[in-house]
Amino acid sequence: MVRDYRDRADDSLLTLLGDLPDLVSNLVKAEIDAAKTWVARTSKDAGIGSVWFLVALFFLFWAVPVVLVFSIAGLSSWFPVWLSAIITFGILLLVVLVFALLGILKFRRVLRRENPAQAVATDVRIVKEAGDGR
Repeated sequence: MVRDYRDRADDSLLTLLGDLPDLVSNLVKAEIDAAKTWVARTSKDAGIGSVWFLVALFFLFWAVPVVLVFSIAGLSSWFPVWLSAIITFGILLLVVLVFALLGILKFRRVLRRENPAQAVATDVRIVKEAGDGR
């Protein structure tokens, strides 16, 4: 969106006050658009992070039978069977950790993003600072 900037040094007070409702309206519209964008991006990232956690839980679900096979095989046959079971369990555990890490990273991204309420608070603070500077 291209904005039209002009020198307002020669404008009268009434002209400036007359432009104020339009400026406030534009600010409110921009904040609503920013809120919509924030909700869309945040929900998308939260959904993707949830999927990564579900994938991690899926592999963790299948890791439980591997632990049981490991204990049974370890008791019934000493070396080759339980060694293969523990290697399989280790690989599944690494897969779980990778997908859980991907989910955590996605949720951290969600938490770092500035939400619309913070943007409004920043705008109000800037306006107050500009008013106090006179």
